[in-house]
Amino acid sequence: MKAILVTGGGSGIGRAVAQRFAREGWRVGLADIDAKGLAESAALLPAERVSTHQMDVRDATEWEHVLAEFAALSGGRLDVLFNNAGIAAGGPFGDIPLDALDRVIDINFRGVAYGARLSHPYLKATPGACLLNTASASAIYGSAGLSAYSATKFAVRGLTEALDAEWAADGIRVRSLMPGFIDTALLAVPMAGSNRTAREAVVGSGLEFTPVETVADLAWAAVHGDRVHTLVGPTARRLAFAARWMPGRLRRMMRRRALEG
Repeated sequence: MKAILVTGGGSGIGRAVAQRFAREGWRVGLADIDAKGLAESAALLPAERVSTHQMDVRDATEWEHVLAEFAALSGGRLDVLFNNAGIAAGGPFGDIPLDALDRVIDINFRGVAYGARLSHPYLKATPGACLLNTASASAIYGSAGLSAYSATKFAVRGLTEALDAEWAADGIRVRSLMPGFIDTALLAVPMAGSNRTAREAVVGSGLEFTPVETVADLAWAAVHGDRVHTLVGPTARRLAFAARWMPGRLRRMMRRRALEG
């Protein structure tokens, strides 16, 4: 039986991807710092093929423990690590508290880097394995008002591209998802220097949300396809087009958006 371990599995994209792979008959490990969210996600999956693992992705020791625990349940298989846990941090960069800056860097990149590094032996030992990282449309072009978040997602993009080349000799495929705006709890955070949430800022800008079910279907396709980065949603596709063909116009748009707040 194939096996996937999903970080950030207690809600949002992680939960939807876990459900998608479970429908295909896979064993699913759900990892998250939120025990309540883990229990809620697990209740949606076949009990005989799901396990929950409470962990903080910033802690390498917890990564080692969870990977070993999941491998013991899966017969040593790790067909996919979905390196998905992440948080948002929005608002003017000069207003972001240093502890919030540390937190977004540690969870969004250190956690992904630890997951990749420590899962490598398990992925290498599983024929046809895949590391799937959640990047973002904000990793296509730096996003004003999301500077710290955007920077960490660029780091995830860079790691994905580097490991796609480096781990090919080990038989490991490395992929990323680049979602636009997905209506999850991630957008409920307040913007630094503002009384608006990230979700309210998206709605106010007239931008659209992509359903988590769509993300889950594209995660399945990404794991089984040959594309390194998978764009998710209209915003991501428009941004990729503009970054390639209209970089000057995109730069002016970002500056205008920053001035408008």
